[in-house]
Amino acid sequence: MANDPTPGSAAVAGTAAADRSFFGHPRGLSTLFFTEMWERFSYYGMRALLILFMTAAATGANPGLGWDTAHAGAVYGLAIAFVYMMALPGGWVADHILGQRKAVLYGGILIALGNFSLAVRGETTFYLGLLLIILGTGLLKPNVSTMVGELYPEGGARRDAGFSIFYMGINIGAFLSPLIAGTIGQRYDWRAGFAVAGVGMVLGLIQYVWGAKHLGTAGLEPDVKDATTRSRNVRNLVIGLAALGLVGVGAWATGLTIEKIAQYTTYIIVSLTLLYFAVVLTAGGLTREEKGRVAAIGVLFLAAAVFWSGFDQAATSFNLVAEQLTDLNIGGWDAPASWLQSVNPLLIISLAPVFAWFWVWLNNRNANPSSPGKFAIGLVLMGLGFMVMFLGVQGAIGGDRISPMWLIGTYFLHTCAELFLSPVGLSTVTKLAPHRMVGQMMGIWFMATSLGNLIAGQMAGAMGVGEGSGEISAASAVEIFQVVGLVAIGFGILLALFVKPVRRMMGGVH
Repeated sequence: MANDPTPGSAAVAGTAAADRSFFGHPRGLSTLFFTEMWERFSYYGMRALLILFMTAAATGANPGLGWDTAHAGAVYGLAIAFVYMMALPGGWVADHILGQRKAVLYGGILIALGNFSLAVRGETTFYLGLLLIILGTGLLKPNVSTMVGELYPEGGARRDAGFSIFYMGINIGAFLSPLIAGTIGQRYDWRAGFAVAGVGMVLGLIQYVWGAKHLGTAGLEPDVKDATTRSRNVRNLVIGLAALGLVGVGAWATGLTIEKIAQYTTYIIVSLTLLYFAVVLTAGGLTREEKGRVAAIGVLFLAAAVFWSGFDQAATSFNLVAEQLTDLNIGGWDAPASWLQSVNPLLIISLAPVFAWFWVWLNNRNANPSSPGKFAIGLVLMGLGFMVMFLGVQGAIGGDRISPMWLIGTYFLHTCAELFLSPVGLSTVTKLAPHRMVGQMMGIWFMATSLGNLIAGQMAGAMGVGEGSGEISAASAVEIFQVVGLVAIGFGILLALFVKPVRRMMGGVH
């Protein structure tokens, strides 16, 4: 690490700074690039199939689970919400017990086993698979990014460029997986599609182990070196996992449905987040300036939660619209609905350089919007995307199928909205959070994504035609899309009106 005072740290830094064997970057970046690419291939391949598999009929040539839309939406929302929530404890396990290197390895193994478990018939193995993927992603996702940073002890612009290359791997994996795993899953066998996602993770693990020699000391040791302290951390982890297990058993014993659990989890996340901000602002020992900045994070958190609850309907309600209400016939051949899940990463790859240039162009003219201003624009764009879907799906109410261009147009607006809000949000939180609380604030920030996915799953469930059916109602979809669109646009306009007060709260941070 850059500030490591131990003997030899300067030599390590010098070696890392001099290593330019991967397009001018450390050779270890290629190892982490392909690890993340294959992990995202695995994740987005699984995600593209998940709700379609759950709502597919349990009979026929390619049987799914035959669940109704409400149940499937609740399961999806809970699973993806916990994927994001596990990033915080996953980072803690790496820092206090395993180190990032082992955390990524063990996480990848759990992800692969999870996808292979999804490929086995039976509801028990299905739930087990989701649990393994949740735990594995929590271990791998935050820690592989941490190791990228450790490859650049000198910091600076080269480090930023390295992360840009790294994130390109994310979108390449996300683009390819729906086309490959999606096609195999929908056209041949759902479980084979999940297995392909698992194979992708195995390929990522093979090259990760093979390329570990290029990582130097990055992530080798946890921050906690004392064996006694680490043993105590292991004990605390086991106690925490046992407590979570008891909560799950208690929920099952009381007869709560998955739908109710998803609903109550939403309330719990909102309540805990509000409580956290209240405690930090009143008893966190913050200065007046720090309180203003933390309050600004709270405002942006709310905006992010609204955004992700809409944006993340791509894999839920939009996926169901693509499968059930959209004409995907191409020259006499019906394309899999999951292919449309590749549109967003393709647009990210295409538009990210344009937006990067655009921000510099605006900045040179002193016209670059502030962070809350960009959030407001992102919310309005996301809402406009839903209004496009509101207009498009009306054509399916009479039984006709709509053009895929309605979905593609919506994905274009939502991708632009994402580029206005997502990277800006991550950067702003790191600048606004008091230095001693950056880790906590990033964990809370990811709770907005978790909450958004949970709500998105429940919204998809509300489009179902009724209990026992995996079909959605075009009329219900139209109504929900209109409400979501208007709420997002309204919240974006409201935030735009309060940009100046929020900027004052930010205390000079832009």
